[in-house]
Amino acid sequence: MGKKVKKEVEPPPKDVFDPLSIESKKAATVVLMLNSPEEEVLAKACDAIYKFASKGDENKVTLLSLGAVEPLFKLVSHEDPLVRRNAIMVFGIMASNNDVRKLLRELDVTNSVIARLAPEEDIVVHEFASLCLAHMAVEYTSKVQIFEQGGLEPLIRLLSSPDPDVKKNSVECIYHLVQDFQSRAAVRELNAIPALLELLKSEYPVVQLLALKTFGVISNDRETRIILRENQGLDHLFKILETKEFNDLHVEALAVVANCLEDVDTMQLLQQTGGLKKLLSFAEMSTIPDIQKNAAKAITKAAYDPENRKILHEEEIEKCLITLLGTDNDGAKAAASQAISAMCENLASKDAFGIQGIPQLVQLLSSENEEVKEAAAIALANLTTASPGNASAVAEAEGIEPLINVLSAKRDETVANAATVLTNMATQEPLRLSIHGVMNAIVEPLQSTNSLVQSKAALTVAAFGCDADARTELRNASGLEPLVKLLHSKNDEVRRNACWAVMVCASDELTAVELCRLGALDILEEINLSTGRKNNFSEGALDKLLDNNLSQKYSQMGYLSSSNIITDGFYDYGQVKPGVKLLSLEELSIQELNDHRAIILVNAKLPEASLSAEDKSQDLSYGRTTSSSSIRKSSKERASSAVVSPVEEKQESSGRSPSSLSKSSTREKGSRKGKGKKEEDKPKEEEELQTMPKVQQEVILEKLLWLPPFDSILLDYIIDASKIILPLTTTKEQVVALALFVADKMGGPIERDKLHEFSWELHISEIEFELKCNVVPIGKIKKGTFYHRALLFKVIADRIGIGCSLVRGEYGRAWNEVKLVDDSPQGITGLLLPPQTYIVELMYQPGCLMKQGSAEADYYLCI
Repeated sequence: MGKKVKKEVEPPPKDVFDPLSIESKKAATVVLMLNSPEEEVLAKACDAIYKFASKGDENKVTLLSLGAVEPLFKLVSHEDPLVRRNAIMVFGIMASNNDVRKLLRELDVTNSVIARLAPEEDIVVHEFASLCLAHMAVEYTSKVQIFEQGGLEPLIRLLSSPDPDVKKNSVECIYHLVQDFQSRAAVRELNAIPALLELLKSEYPVVQLLALKTFGVISNDRETRIILRENQGLDHLFKILETKEFNDLHVEALAVVANCLEDVDTMQLLQQTGGLKKLLSFAEMSTIPDIQKNAAKAITKAAYDPENRKILHEEEIEKCLITLLGTDNDGAKAAASQAISAMCENLASKDAFGIQGIPQLVQLLSSENEEVKEAAAIALANLTTASPGNASAVAEAEGIEPLINVLSAKRDETVANAATVLTNMATQEPLRLSIHGVMNAIVEPLQSTNSLVQSKAALTVAAFGCDADARTELRNASGLEPLVKLLHSKNDEVRRNACWAVMVCASDELTAVELCRLGALDILEEINLSTGRKNNFSEGALDKLLDNNLSQKYSQMGYLSSSNIITDGFYDYGQVKPGVKLLSLEELSIQELNDHRAIILVNAKLPEASLSAEDKSQDLSYGRTTSSSSIRKSSKERASSAVVSPVEEKQESSGRSPSSLSKSSTREKGSRKGKGKKEEDKPKEEEELQTMPKVQQEVILEKLLWLPPFDSILLDYIIDASKIILPLTTTKEQVVALALFVADKMGGPIERDKLHEFSWELHISEIEFELKCNVVPIGKIKKGTFYHRALLFKVIADRIGIGCSLVRGEYGRAWNEVKLVDDSPQGITGLLLPPQTYIVELMYQPGCLMKQGSAEADYYLCI
């Protein structure tokens, strides 16, 4: 054999680069390698970057700053499977960073990532592509992109993947997507419910939890609940609830059940299968606060449907909720209170809660937790609405004081509902009279900026204001001013309730005077001029205020009813337009003599001889003392003042002064005598006054205090009329006699044709000139026309107890209307006919009674 010759190795071609192994320790170097054309280099670079990014968020930011995202984006769609896989792995990890996600949105990577969900791709690619989408789906913009680019369908398909990580990432992404209603509808159409139900059987709790969270969102739609019920979804949910090992899933499972309970069909199904009883028992027996809270919330949702409330009542839901009220967890207490509020729509449940639930709810009003306090107040408001028994139960549970305290709570809803409970209790008079201190506490809610609180507070004032003591309490607490301010509210309900409260409070003369002083009358007149703002209560409130200010009412409305009793201090200014403020009697009396219509004054009360020094000092402190008008009284007038008519005696004995001006009205205007004095002199005056002897104080007081002129002639008229008319037996006789009496005092009968010769205008002018004043006491008028006689008739009729109204017509006309019962027809005894309205003739044929609407009556009323 020949010797073997060693074969020489051929050198590599000159154009081939020798292999080079590089070990890089810098991320920047590896990022540069992402642009390499070699697939092996790309794969290794992506793998190295994946490991680097997995170590922490700081490394992801570093890679972002090195510009790694753009080349990686290109590699996601690389033709080599290994490069593609490693690149998408990096994307899946880096997408958890906010800044990276922002750049990914700008690069519009969504479509490329969705493409990696294709069935032919590797499971690892599926895992990290779905992870990337799950991170991106947190942002709303990305949600829209994923949905519009068809990402939902492949994600639903991957729910059946054999890999648990793929399932977890896919269901997490779907959970984020279904926050939008379009995706929820698409989930139904793509039949994702069965696949999601299968995930509930997963051995991985995180997958089960995400599936339950997804169901918690999509089950808000009724169509989804129907599909869930058809696929026995409730069975899966109850299995989770019955398994103690799954207690970390119970809260989410209950949230899904809560949504399902909104459907009556589901509720009926659960009742038939015993599932509802299991649920209530589960809620009652559980010691986990979140489970108790979510169970109560489930009941609340279900209770919004009337059929569901009926079913829940049949299952004795009241016992369960009352038990939950006694838990130690504030969240569970609040949720149970909310459920009670919802169940109150069922009358049987409302009665059941009243026995045991109300005492516990009253206790919760004193809770330090504001949410619990609010929920308890709402529940009590619903329980006591249209339920006198429950309102009484609140009082029996000693709930009045906590409710009053809650009126100063931090939350507006709490305050509003506490006010509602008190209003509901006030509908029962014995209960209302037992509640004290409400008006003091309600002042703060009246000043709230929340319209609901304002409305409920005003309603509370209206409910309690019908009692005189409550009105006094509100007045003393300075509560009228914020109430009047609410009349300006642009909220219709607030304005309506404020008008209601003013109408109720105006029943009290002192309160009505104060309301007028605060401008309520002007505001109400303005409201009633607006068709959009006026309401029934605004008109009623204005009437009430005018009833306590008859001078304004007659000037503005031109009408006084038989219940409007004219008292001393009344004056007829003549017709004024709505919205025009009537000047006070004192202001009118100090005006210079003019050619305007004379103001007719009614004042038959002799000024009081003296006032206490205390009253005097109060007058000075208000700064409303005025110089005395020259009241000249003869000895005869002083003597006649001692005579009082029987009717006046009766009125005074009943505690009602028939004519006296209120002290507040005498203090209305500033001093004329002290007009030139400086403000700093006033305290000195007060000090001097307090140190003076009592007699000297009275003398000074008489000089300073303005009083309307005393009309002794009118007082004589009243006394004489009482003696003549009261002995008469029938009202008709009394009316006729009074008409003759008035006509006689005012110039006697006048022939119709000679009315123009009856120079009453000259007579009135002479009186004005004599008094040097535009205010003329009615007793001084000896020649009176229609409106003088009608006013005098009304004044005397009111004093002696004859019911009549006073109506102002046009062109100086005025007349009185009386209601009389006609005699029974002949041959019929005991027949009571309805009263008829008659016009009293005072001018041409005094004493003649003309039936309203008759030709002669119309002729009398018109020129």
